[in-house]
Amino acid sequence: MTHDVRVAAPASTVYALIADPLKWPFFFSPSVHVERLEPDGDRERLRMWALMDDRVTSWISWRRLTPGQRRVEFGQEHPAPLLHSMTGAWSVHVRGEHDSRLVLDHDFSVVDDRPENTAWAERVTDRTSRIELAELKNIAERWTVLDELMFSFQESVRVKGPPELVYDFLYRVGDWPGLVPHVTRVDFVEESPGVQRATVHTHTEAGPHTSRSVRICFPHAGRIVYKQTPDRPLPTTHIGEWVVLPDETGVTVLAEHHVLLDEADIAAVLGEGTSIAQARRHVRQTLRHESLTLLTLARQHAETAIRML
Repeated sequence: MTHDVRVAAPASTVYALIADPLKWPFFFSPSVHVERLEPDGDRERLRMWALMDDRVTSWISWRRLTPGQRRVEFGQEHPAPLLHSMTGAWSVHVRGEHDSRLVLDHDFSVVDDRPENTAWAERVTDRTSRIELAELKNIAERWTVLDELMFSFQESVRVKGPPELVYDFLYRVGDWPGLVPHVTRVDFVEESPGVQRATVHTHTEAGPHTSRSVRICFPHAGRIVYKQTPDRPLPTTHIGEWVVLPDETGVTVLAEHHVLLDEADIAAVLGEGTSIAQARRHVRQTLRHESLTLLTLARQHAETAIRML
């Protein structure tokens, strides 16, 4: 199967977006998290998590990059149950200085060559390809301001308590109502060990709002990575990570935030004439307040438990 789209952006810009898979959760709505594994010769291996058919799915892919041809080949090491194999390639073709053609090819086979399996694979591949191409086109065509629309920042607190208790507080998102003042309700499910989905209802000075997130938990590393979809336009994408770092004198807890703004929403939310820099400050202030509240409560949870022993 082949899908393609015309993109009003330089071919080098489009290729750069394809070549950096760690940023894919910013660009592709189904993508939740990507981690690079050990290199494998001239290939790289990636562990990927994504929402597929309303479930969080994880797999390992390999990729081979050919920058001179603006081409990225890929394949799944262990395809989905109905697939026997799945490989493909992204390729970017120059049409003009600020004009490109992005092509996405897939080559797959299905288990037992059954027609119903083939129909399912074609349907899923077609839907996913169209979504990815449309979303990548939307991002790439904002290339002149993309560096301003994407930003990251970090907050931290020190804790005089065991790292296990700090992590436990952040992990048990389903218990936050009653523990976190601005959280009124959490609809929570753990689809598989360490893979959580949570709908968090909060009430702040700005009023009530709801955010939905997928959380990938790494307890042995003291990490929780999440992708959040808020019900408010700013930010359009919010990816975060909690990291618990023990040392000889205590624990440092980090809250990392990675944000993508939608330039078209800035005026509607913050008023005409609001600059991207002002919108960044507004979003950072809001997220900083929320994350510092959680970090402080996690510290209190760990330090209070120690005093009670």
